[in-house]
Amino acid sequence: MHIIGSILKQGYILINPKRIILLLLLSSFCFTADASHIVGGELTYQHIGDSGIYHLYQVNLSIYEDCITGSLSAIQTDNPAYLGVYSGMNFQALVRADSAFYSTTEQVPTGFSNSCIANVQKTCLTKKTFQFYYALPPSPYGYLLAYQRCCRNISIINILDPSGTGSTFYCTIPPSPIINNSAVFKNYPPQIICLKNPLGYDHSATDADGDSLSYEFCTSVTCCMSGMPNIVKPWPPSSPDIAPPVYYDSVIYLAGFTSHQPMTGYPSIQINPVTGLITGTPNFTGRYLVTVCCHEWRNGVMINTIKREFQFVVTNCSKVVVANIPQFSGEPNTYMVNCTDYTIPFVNTSTGGFAYHWDFGVPGTLNDTSNAFEPTYIYPDTGTYTVSLYVNPNSTCPDSIKRLVKVYPRFRAQFADTGAQCPGAVIGFNDLSTATIKPVSFWKWYFGDGDSSSDQNPTHKYLRSGTYVATLISQNIKKCTDTAAHEVVIENFMPFAGHDTIIVKNESILFNAVGGIKYLWSPPTYLSDTTIYNPVGYFPDTGVFVYYVLEVSNYGCQGYDTIKVEVVSNAAFYVPNAFTPNGDGKNDIFRPIAIGYKNLNYFRIFNRWGEEVYFGTSLENGWDGTYKNKKAEMGTYYWEVSYTDRFGKKGSMKGDVTLVR
Repeated sequence: MHIIGSILKQGYILINPKRIILLLLLSSFCFTADASHIVGGELTYQHIGDSGIYHLYQVNLSIYEDCITGSLSAIQTDNPAYLGVYSGMNFQALVRADSAFYSTTEQVPTGFSNSCIANVQKTCLTKKTFQFYYALPPSPYGYLLAYQRCCRNISIINILDPSGTGSTFYCTIPPSPIINNSAVFKNYPPQIICLKNPLGYDHSATDADGDSLSYEFCTSVTCCMSGMPNIVKPWPPSSPDIAPPVYYDSVIYLAGFTSHQPMTGYPSIQINPVTGLITGTPNFTGRYLVTVCCHEWRNGVMINTIKREFQFVVTNCSKVVVANIPQFSGEPNTYMVNCTDYTIPFVNTSTGGFAYHWDFGVPGTLNDTSNAFEPTYIYPDTGTYTVSLYVNPNSTCPDSIKRLVKVYPRFRAQFADTGAQCPGAVIGFNDLSTATIKPVSFWKWYFGDGDSSSDQNPTHKYLRSGTYVATLISQNIKKCTDTAAHEVVIENFMPFAGHDTIIVKNESILFNAVGGIKYLWSPPTYLSDTTIYNPVGYFPDTGVFVYYVLEVSNYGCQGYDTIKVEVVSNAAFYVPNAFTPNGDGKNDIFRPIAIGYKNLNYFRIFNRWGEEVYFGTSLENGWDGTYKNKKAEMGTYYWEVSYTDRFGKKGSMKGDVTLVR
């Protein structure tokens, strides 16, 4: 106890898997402000000692913030950070949810300096590090550590809706008896990369345990937004988005990009799986979300993976003046696909300019121009237009760029679901998306339980009851994209016919089925009514009778359960001579079994010192092997029973029982 107390004084969190203390209210963590600022992050840990049966860990969470375009209010609310600890089969059990304020903050160097280049794109990156301390008992499942935050900075071009897409950073502590320190990346990635210049960046890591390491580009995962747009900084116990990795959704990569090909290049951008060296020559400007996984191997078995998310900014380093219209679409060289109306607000990200001239590309007119820095133009009709921007025209240092603008209003994603909302029932999802320009050519369904489909009208089975958020992302032939979502409630339907029972012949019992609104019993033998939940059964003879009850729920779900009635000739009273209260669900409760008796007057149990350890008056309850809220010692205990038989005569019995663990 002295050692454990010392640990707690030093700030360690002692994990008790049977108790979770929620320290803060959910309402404290719901924000409505824009939270677009996350550039990346990583989660690592160190094994720093042992105390008794507990392993001590220091967990380091680092998040990278965009301190130029990031939301100031969001950056301020990064502190504190909330971390969830999970264990159990598939990490389904939330063991702990804790918060910490950052211990260090630092400005990350750009990784680029060349005084001869005048048009280096400005970047600003802040790293905040949060430290958590845990004392974890050995677990055959290990532990999952997870942190979630919304949202990413808006200028990323290789994923859909970055400013509305959150981040999840997680890693695992291997199952016992493995003791592990996670790998740690050695270098900061460069924030700026020159267009068409060869890249050679060492993204390797070190491992304190000497484990073998391998590397790959891997998936960036999102969080927080499945029907909960206001929870941008979820507190693990209150958020269904905090879940084992199988439930973490990937960000949506735009056309031409994947998790393993996050950037365009020639030669292509790739990472050496052995050395961690990133090479290639980027051939398109923009800000790219990149995630690197470092896998730890011990004795040929992967025991952990750490992930680092970061962003590469590819810029043209050869010009002093650069004309640039950003690309907000996944279509090649396309500024925007507007599927809502005909109004296009133009964004100008040119550098080194002092004068601008726009030509909006409408055939047959000379009035489609502007000299504003960032104009807005209303197009006369649907179509694809080539927009030209001239920076410093007719000067000694001009530049220009052309982008496509696609105007195809209107497009709207919508759908309906049909079928009984029952566990295991087939539910049909019907695409009802509407488009001025047809056909609709792409569908991506997320059913809210980790499953998905690319069919236009898929079917799906929800195996468990609950409330799920089904989402459809649809797109027409002109690449107009929209998202629709709504809840699907699967009924918690559990038909129950009642507990099996034993009675004496010539007696009756009152059945009591629950769970439905309609009932049908079979067979009808000895039953007073087969269409009610509580028929009376009168049994004039001995035997074993099994009854089935078919139940229908409020939602129309159908299911059945069985009950067995055993009819014996004479009344009997049984008391076991041993029981094993070890929590395995078998023989954990010591109680008498009475057949044909009217009432249990009392059931008392004593230890060898004559202390009463249990007293009860119900045949349904019994002794669970505890005394004064502690496990009772193994050994022999003595019991007394007083009962009243069905004829009103009182009787008693005495005996002993052996408690075995």
